[in-house]
Amino acid sequence: MKKLINDPADVVAEALRGVAAAHPELRVDHEHKIVYRADAPVRGKVGLISGGGSGHEPLHGGFVGPGMLDAACAGEVFTSPVPDQMLAATRGVDGDSGVLHIVKNYTGDVLNFEMAAELAVMETGVEVVAVVTDDDVAVQCGTGVPGRRGVGVTMLVEKIAGAAADEGRDLAGVADVARRVNSAGRSMGMALTSCTVPAAGRPTFELPDDEIEIGIGIHGEPGRHRMPAMPAREVAEQLIEPILADLDFTARGGVLAFVNGMGGTPLLELYLMYHEVATILQKSGVTVVRSLVGSYVTSLEMAGCSVTLLRLNDELLRLWDAPVRTSGLRWGA
Repeated sequence: MKKLINDPADVVAEALRGVAAAHPELRVDHEHKIVYRADAPVRGKVGLISGGGSGHEPLHGGFVGPGMLDAACAGEVFTSPVPDQMLAATRGVDGDSGVLHIVKNYTGDVLNFEMAAELAVMETGVEVVAVVTDDDVAVQCGTGVPGRRGVGVTMLVEKIAGAAADEGRDLAGVADVARRVNSAGRSMGMALTSCTVPAAGRPTFELPDDEIEIGIGIHGEPGRHRMPAMPAREVAEQLIEPILADLDFTARGGVLAFVNGMGGTPLLELYLMYHEVATILQKSGVTVVRSLVGSYVTSLEMAGCSVTLLRLNDELLRLWDAPVRTSGLRWGA
């Protein structure tokens, strides 16, 4: 294992010290491993928090700031944060207008956020609503698994719900936007290589050089099936076809097409993949009105990519275009 680390046990804590040093516009609670926007809590605004295991950067800490999250909880690598972290973050962003928890659909995340919400209500009376993201079409519902995994749409929910909160919408209104984004998005990912969790010191799964994994999760979970390596256009078909089969994306409002790198894929290849994705969508009658290409929801150093499509309307498009100022996503005023 070759990584730019000191001790595997200290990776998350030391990375958070780097975040604090690099971004004075943020405030880091090192005891609870929480990244806050420096002005949190913002009075009169719904507070947004998310979080999960580390190793997916810039998700979630890279999306803390005006226009997105008010705080993000960092668990150990690929391990859910604990309820004490989420409770502290909920208290820390409560501006007297309630708090929205944005939770990826993984058992640990869901249970720990639920416990934190219950404690927050009992201890402080703050109103808390949770929205769980579950956009991964690689998971077949009804097969004994706890529903679809939350992947690429999670970041889109954070951005669009964050814009709604900045507009001054109440908690019910912000949660409604978050749920609509989740229900309008679908994702599918693939891997060229596995990744290595520092504490484990070995790849999460073995993948021969001449094979790829289709339908992987962001924690190194194996996918739907393993296939021989193939050209990018065929990989794009493997990712897009299940998405289009699951939801109609030909509506008048068009879509946001998001090609995401898993951490070890160069932009050269991601843009090549975007071209293949856009070509398939055009042939399928899907109109792309916004695009995003880059590594935003990663799995350490895994090579590979995911594709997320989000069905838009005028409202969601306007909220997507609204200004955002975070370390991982930034545009507008």
